[in-house]
Amino acid sequence: MIEILEAIQKSAIRIKNAIDVKDIGYSQEQNSSGETQLQLDIQSDLIIEEELSCVAGIHTIASEEKELPMVLNESGRIFVAFDPLDGSSLVDVNLSVGSIFGIYEGAFTGKKLIAACYVVYGPRVELVFAHEGKVKLYLLQDGEFEYVKQIHLEPKGKIMAPGGTQQFWAPYHKAMIDSFFATGYRLRYSGGMVPDLHQILLKGGGLFSYPGAADKPEGKLRQLFEVFPFALIFEMAGGQAMDGKIRVLDKTTAHVHDTSPCFFGSSYEIAVVLDVYGRN
Repeated sequence: MIEILEAIQKSAIRIKNAIDVKDIGYSQEQNSSGETQLQLDIQSDLIIEEELSCVAGIHTIASEEKELPMVLNESGRIFVAFDPLDGSSLVDVNLSVGSIFGIYEGAFTGKKLIAACYVVYGPRVELVFAHEGKVKLYLLQDGEFEYVKQIHLEPKGKIMAPGGTQQFWAPYHKAMIDSFFATGYRLRYSGGMVPDLHQILLKGGGLFSYPGAADKPEGKLRQLFEVFPFALIFEMAGGQAMDGKIRVLDKTTAHVHDTSPCFFGSSYEIAVVLDVYGRN
């Protein structure tokens, strides 16, 4: 696991440099969702592929930017799924973006997820790594990641980050979000999954939601690259991650790019979600 973490750290430093100096214009390529890729998406994808390819224990990698997984070493036992640059469309307006990694043992399924990591590229570059029940925060300083602290969620938070297009929300979902705001929760939503979830984790709690809606019944966020990694991080930090009714890490994955509705938060907020969705 140390080798994988070191490869992720090397990738993060290279991606940070690419964000600072590379052309962020659109390419002529499309990703697995049919979206036109930024040059920076392609560069970040290649950087991570190069660094993970140096780790002998990795069997297969899968990228949000590629349709199919890539086998690296038949004798390896680790499978790594990653979103190279989540929220890359925010780079041109200088908002924080991030990279997400799910580390699986033996297969790409939620029940095989053994570690997770994400990197935030903002005013500071920070890395959060969850493994063996602990969620650790690192800060990039002078070219190296230094340990800062462990992250723990409070039982109840104060922040709301509601994703998705509101016109497509179910009425009961909108009523639930409105009820949180009516009791004093603050809106903190940038449109970037990594910085929004990072803020909830570091501020002690709250709720990030991306529900199934009329336009996307199965949600938008991908299980292997985004939902499962953050689910593990939130659970190890003392929170919960549900799809509205069941634990997201118990969901089955039929295809590498399967999506899922998701709710990440402290115990109090998730209890409200389960109550509302259990009645609808």
